Amino acid sequence: METAPVYLNGKFEVTEDSFDVINPGSGETIGRMSSVGRARVREAIATASAAWPAWRGLTALQRGGYINLAADKISERSAEIADIITRENGKPLAQSKGEVAMTIDHFRWFAEEGRRAYGRIIPHQVEGKRHFAIKSPIGVVGAIVPWNFPLVLAARKAGPALAAGCPVILKAASNTPLCAAALAECMDAAGIPAGVFQLVAGPAQEIAAEFFSNPACRKVSFTGSTAVGKELIRQSAETVTNLSLELGGHAPVLVFADADLDQAVEGAIITKFRNTGQSCIAANRIIVQDEIYNEFTQMFCRRIDQLVVGNGAEPGVDVGPLIDQSALDAAVRHIDESVRSGAELLRGGHPAQVSGGFFLEPTVLGRVPQTAVCMREESFAPIAPVSSFSTEEEGIEMANDTEYGLAAYAYTSDLTRAFRLMERLEAGTVGINDAVPSTSQCPFGGVKQSGLGRELGIEGMDAYLETKHISLGGIV
Repeated sequence: METAPVYLNGKFEVTEDSFDVINPGSGETIGRMSSVGRARVREAIATASAAWPAWRGLTALQRGGYINLAADKISERSAEIADIITRENGKPLAQSKGEVAMTIDHFRWFAEEGRRAYGRIIPHQVEGKRHFAIKSPIGVVGAIVPWNFPLVLAARKAGPALAAGCPVILKAASNTPLCAAALAECMDAAGIPAGVFQLVAGPAQEIAAEFFSNPACRKVSFTGSTAVGKELIRQSAETVTNLSLELGGHAPVLVFADADLDQAVEGAIITKFRNTGQSCIAANRIIVQDEIYNEFTQMFCRRIDQLVVGNGAEPGVDVGPLIDQSALDAAVRHIDESVRSGAELLRGGHPAQVSGGFFLEPTVLGRVPQTAVCMREESFAPIAPVSSFSTEEEGIEMANDTEYGLAAYAYTSDLTRAFRLMERLEAGTVGINDAVPSTSQCPFGGVKQSGLGRELGIEGMDAYLETKHISLGGIV
């Protein structure tokens, strides 16, 4: 069985140590990935540090040229890479193709945005002085990505960091490293200089420990659980390593009585069941106004009945497998506990009868009490808890009643209400009548315990730049 290589200092290397990559749709081993330990990561950081002066010395136009060429290489292999994502992640092939397309868009956006890392001239208050603020690349970046969107989340980190003038060491997720290996091949084919982009895989704690203890690694960008994010904050304290964290979510969907119900139902289906519910911005709580609760749940359940569960590589599949057995077990526990708490099981609730893999029936829970575990903890699964509210004030209060704040959604035809919601919902992204709000040119990130900092947009570029004040005196 073929073993995918890591990519260190411009060379692909199949290491002695490796680990299996499993297709969650079949349970079969589909490949192996090379693994490195802390010593090799230390070497990679040294290599990146050595490559930094030349990379930062290029013009933003030159760096953008490399990034655009990498996007070209990804585009040339888009069908192949989408197939890799589906085989190692399980998501339906159409969604994997969408992920590849968004990856390309991210790279192209930041290839151009690098040319707009503007400074400014600041009016002076003392005669003989002039003041400037300029932007400088922060330095070597350790990027740690999860398995649920393994390619596009790598692009959200590598794209702006490279455009800003920072070398990147990408730590691939152990469940989904093969698409990262394909990304490294595209970077290599684009001619990005040795040491500027590197790929490592292996023990997460060991690799993270080197990122945080090594003073040459100036920034770590992480997407993953809030629990792990808190541990990384603790580790960063010793070296005051700059951090960007995109952590867990518990997104509410508010559906008001004046909403377009067809649009609201379809939006809830998309934001709940995309990637089998394994998304930090997935709908975790659908909160419907009292007078339309019955109509909404009936329409929603009828739409659930149309969803096709199966291996993501098969045509027409809407909902793929969960990533592994432990994820399936956790999902079933959430369902069972919610029903014991008083929720009504309206649809699903059991492992799906699909041969091989880790499948769960799309599940709808009705009249879910606020005390149920799925109303407090993120259900990383195709589980849709539905509850109700009476007034706008109560709905907003219920939506904000969580320690998380990554995304929130609302459906209403009242424009004045839409403005109130966008101001009062406590989330980094608010989609109003929009189930897919994320886009390359707009900031993405969380409030409360959903993270620190922003990716994408001009804010995503700024995350890899230091702001430096220059005071020039002696002017007569």
